Amino acid sequence: MDNNRIKEIIAKRVAMEFKDGNLVNLGIGLPTLVANYIPEGVEVTLQSENGFIGMGPAPEPGKEDPDLVNAGAQYVTVNEGAAFFDSSISFSIIRGGHLDFTVLGALQVDEKGNLANWMIPGKKVPGMGGAMDLVTGAKKVIVAMTHTAKGSIKIMKECNLPLTAKGQVDLIVTEMGVMEVTPRGLLLKEKNPEFTLEEIQKQTEARLIVSENLKDMEI
Repeated sequence: MDNNRIKEIIAKRVAMEFKDGNLVNLGIGLPTLVANYIPEGVEVTLQSENGFIGMGPAPEPGKEDPDLVNAGAQYVTVNEGAAFFDSSISFSIIRGGHLDFTVLGALQVDEKGNLANWMIPGKKVPGMGGAMDLVTGAKKVIVAMTHTAKGSIKIMKECNLPLTAKGQVDLIVTEMGVMEVTPRGLLLKEKNPEFTLEEIQKQTEARLIVSENLKDMEI
């Protein structure tokens, strides 16, 4: 499957989780694409932790504003009513429990909702950043990521990379399916019709519990 198509499937499906009035933070990388797929008629306010709310979709080529970027230094737009502020206010929003959702990528996530998304041993990294605040401050945490990375499994029985947070992930969305973290393990609620259950489980270390109401993802 084409990489751009994979990202589109994931971003579109994540955007379907949002409801009118939600305040949402989108992490760097793939999650930023979610802003381009907010369903028509759904009013969502997007927050960027570098200091503003009211973020819009990516600008059209040639219309980028060099002073308007998200936390990943990608060009963005703002909607009418947007507000700008400093980092202390931005993280007061995050740490104060005001975010309805945070959407972020992961190196690994496991069946207990543990998240590893900041360090690969042996490689230079800038630090954990705001992820530790986002995943503990938001009401719901969605991991949006490719199911595997160059053939390496990312949905684990137990993470073996340094953790960002323990037990904070609520939902995992990949190109293969939608999995909810439950006390019993990972519940597969939706699957991409292009994959069989056997194919999905083969690319997943954690044992998947197949929902009695399993349905196809809208792709």
